[in-house]
Amino acid sequence: MAKKQVTEFDYKRLFEETVGGQDVLEELIARFSMPPSFDEHNATLKTYYRAGQRSVVDFILSRINRANGVTDDVQNETPINE
Repeated sequence: MAKKQVTEFDYKRLFEETVGGQDVLEELIARFSMPPSFDEHNATLKTYYRAGQRSVVDFILSRINRANGVTDDVQNETPINE
């Protein structure tokens, strides 16, 4: 059986349109979007660990944004002054 391709619209439906989806996304963001560590002991390791966790949340948010027509590509944005 062929595996279904997951699209950005699947992420949007799951996290924005499914009951409880927004609550789950908010919990993921709160739990895994911690700032860099400035603790003297193992700060670098903690920061890399947190960045790895955050990258998953950033990926999910990026897919949802794409489904909503928001792109991360700064080059395609028109400057305000033009």
